[in-house]
Parts: sequence; structure tokens; C-alpha cells
Amino acid sequence: MYYSRHIFSAIQEKLKSNKVLILTGARRVGKTVLLNQLISDFNGKSLFMNGEDLDVIGLLADRRVASFQRWAGNLDLLVVDEAQVVPEIGKSLKLLIDSFPNLTILASGSSAFELSNQTGEPLVGRQINFQLFPLAHLELAQKENFLETRQNLENRLIFGSYPDVVQLPTAEEQTDYLKGLVNAYLLKDILMFEQVRYSHKMLQLLQLVAYQVGQEVSFEELSKALQIDRNTVERYLDLFSKVFIIFRVGGYSKNLRKEVTKSSKWYFFDNGIRNGLINNFAPISQRQDIGALWENYLASERVKYNTYTRTFPYTYFWRTYDQQELDWLELKNEQLSAYEFKWNDSKVKFPKAFVEAYPDAKTNWINRDNYTDFLTGVI
Repeated sequence: MYYSRHIFSAIQEKLKSNKVLILTGARRVGKTVLLNQLISDFNGKSLFMNGEDLDVIGLLADRRVASFQRWAGNLDLLVVDEAQVVPEIGKSLKLLIDSFPNLTILASGSSAFELSNQTGEPLVGRQINFQLFPLAHLELAQKENFLETRQNLENRLIFGSYPDVVQLPTAEEQTDYLKGLVNAYLLKDILMFEQVRYSHKMLQLLQLVAYQVGQEVSFEELSKALQIDRNTVERYLDLFSKVFIIFRVGGYSKNLRKEVTKSSKWYFFDNGIRNGLINNFAPISQRQDIGALWENYLASERVKYNTYTRTFPYTYFWRTYDQQELDWLELKNEQLSAYEFKWNDSKVKFPKAFVEAYPDAKTNWINRDNYTDFLTGVI
């Protein structure tokens, strides 16, 4: 089953722009499938290259216009998959895009830090960035009615929404797939491109973060637990975010001295990866961490929605030192919106300190009755 990806049309509109389009995302989220679909619908002469092919690396490494002319001179679209593997890919793409005014390049990679570092400086003003996630609610809803979406909620809280996972028919197959994904692919980009001394420590760090989803993460506590220095903890977390495993949310403060601002929360882009790290695929009825699963799911889906719709608000959590707190804040155009996530249906009384400090803020509580409105930007 093919799911139409939300950013398909946005990329398609730029395929004759004489720009370098950069598509990044974690491994196995469907980048290659999307590239092939874009090529299939493209009206012009195109060429698909796999950056892991040594012949491709050789062609792109020969940075002479005369050499490029032989194989790229008549192209309208050049697609380079796994572009992060090609040495100095940014320089090659710049020479290509500068030499052939009718050419557009679409380059994809699973490693944001490597691809961005290699393309960023050479392609200033010439590149447009797109990000692909595991399937979003926006995309899954194309093939589901409202009732089916509700019925599939528990599965998504446990197994996430990687394209292959969604299409596997049994929980056993989904479990096996996610275990393989965690073991074979999760740290592949980091280990390939970074000088990491203790890869087992990286995995242990991710497992600790997985247990603390929805909670503030202390670098000092993680450092002590793993017996590595704080700077290494921070570096590893930054690398995890750059290969689309986790993302950070900071504390919000504007008016109150007692507001927490220096702490961070970390969420996973996919619940299935989170559960795979702690090897817990038990059903909801047997879980003690349903609050964490619910919060991670809502946070990751909201990030997908904001990115795909290019909304891009600033996102935060809010807490005071006397333990008043809110799960999710968004700030855009000076409008502050606050959300509290509750798995149970009971209504939420918003903290008095927040309401008094931010009387103009919009407040919403999100539960199983209205969560689809949150995932689609209605609230």
C-alpha cells in the first residue's frame, strides 16, 4: 500500500527551480519510495543515482564541468539518494547547479548533520530543505475513516508509524521489525561519520531517555548513571537529534522568577522506536507508562504537522519550581497557546500561576475525544 506523503506536492512544485532540494529523514521512513514517485510523475529527463554506489561516487567526485556535461548536460532533474555518503557532496552539487541552468537536483540523506555540513556552505541561497518523518496522522487519515483512526490508536502508541510497520499484519511481525530497526539502523549514521568511543554508552543513553519521556532530563544524572562526562552526554543527545531519533523541547518563561527555563524534555519521533529501545511492546492494558506514550505520540505528531504545514511555532513546556506545569506550549506571532495532554477524559484545571501570568494565552486540554483536532491544527 502506498501512502501519499504530505510534502509530495511541495517538493514537486520545486522540481524545475534550478535549486538543490535537500530531503532528510531517518532511515526507513520512505525517502526512496518518495523519490521514485516524484521521478515517475516528473515531466522531463531525469536520472536517479544511489550515493552508496561506487560508480556514482566516482562520477560526482570528478568535479569538472566537461565531465559533468557528458552525463548531466541534458538532464532536467538529477536525484541522488543517500547523498550523505558521497565525499564533499556539497561542492559537486554546487558545480552542477551553477553549470546547468535547466537542472534541478533532489538529494536525500538519512544523516542530517553530515548532509547539512557538506551542503550548507557551498549551497547558500541555492538549496531548499524538506524533512520526512514516519507516517503522520495527516497521511494515515487518507486511507482511514474516523472510526478506523480511533481503533488504530493503541497500535500507534505501541508500534509507531514507520511505513513498513503500519503495513505489517500482526503485532509479532511489528515487534520483530522494530527490534531489527533499532539494532541495525538506529545508530548507523552516527557510527559511520563520527568518532565515537563507546557506542554501547550511546545505546544506554537512549534507553535512559526513553524511560524519561515526558520528564525533565538532567544531564548531570545521565552523566553519573553512564559514567561519562556531561559534555559527552550533551554531544550524544545532539547527534541523536540530528539523525532524527529524538527532539528537544525547552522550558518557557517570560514573567515569573519561579519558572523553570534551563531544563529540557526529550521526545522520540516515533513511539515504536522508543518502545523498541526499552523492549516493551506490551498492550496498553498492561502498561504503567501510558501517560508517557500518550505525551510522546501527541508531541511527535504535532511536530510533523507543524513541519509539513510550515507553521514552525516555537515549542516549549512550562513548569514552576512548586510543580505547576503544562505539557506543551506554542508561540507564534506573539500568540501563546498552551496544551495539557490527558489520556483520561477528565477535564483539566489550568495552573493558576500560568493563567494569571499569561491571561491572553489560549488554553486547551487534549484527550482521546479531541486529539485528532490537535494533530491536524484545528486547535
